[in-house]
Amino acid sequence: MKAYQTYKPSQIRELIRKQKITGPTAGFAEGFAQANLMIVKKGLAFDFLLFCQRNPASCPLLDVLDPGDPVPRRSAPDADIRTDFPKYRVYKKGVLQEEITDISSYWEDDMVGFLIGCSFTFEHALMLNDIPVRHIENGHNVPMYQTNISCERAGVFHGPMVVSMRPIPAHQVTRSVQVTSRFPSVHGGPIHIGDPVVIGIEHVDQPDFGEPSVIKEGEVPVFWACGVTPQAIVMHTKPDIAITHAPGHMFITDVRDQKLGVL
Repeated sequence: MKAYQTYKPSQIRELIRKQKITGPTAGFAEGFAQANLMIVKKGLAFDFLLFCQRNPASCPLLDVLDPGDPVPRRSAPDADIRTDFPKYRVYKKGVLQEEITDISSYWEDDMVGFLIGCSFTFEHALMLNDIPVRHIENGHNVPMYQTNISCERAGVFHGPMVVSMRPIPAHQVTRSVQVTSRFPSVHGGPIHIGDPVVIGIEHVDQPDFGEPSVIKEGEVPVFWACGVTPQAIVMHTKPDIAITHAPGHMFITDVRDQKLGVL
């Protein structure tokens, strides 16, 4: 994981395209924004766009592609969303069909791609403030959980918010809120701090997506809205087909993370 911190986004995307990188991307290309993926048919694209506008904490939009166009021209104009994520998930009628490293065979001319901000982006800022990021330290995928928080419905799309969790030393929680709140385009500040049960997480050591992080003595679990939320929404809405990234396996954009920050 650490070997790719200093790589340029285009170099990482090339390695992904060649399937030399197929794992989670936390800590990759420090200083550049990472993105989640949602692909739906054109007939559902307006509903999903409206869903993102109504749920900006979970689904902050970085780029929306034209129908049938797999090139994210605003965020990485030499990239291709069909090949440049390390791993994808294909859902049919809300059921996960397979995880694959290339979705070219599924691509159709009426598909619309959405790139959604990812909290991996603000992790660089956390580390610059000497706030530890456990899953990067330990080299595993970030833990993610479905919650009892309902997203605001838009058209056919509805369902629960998904959150990611990072254990933060108690004396650094306030600073972690300050740092991440500067990045509303990649989920912003946390939506919950402390007892996981309050937001419907009964077993914090058993995430719904990703892998568990150890919470050490003196640390507090802190939860941020997560771009895996669309996958929970797909499971509830059951569209004929939807394609997403595999949780934690993100797209590396050419966008500098500082351009997404606010003062």
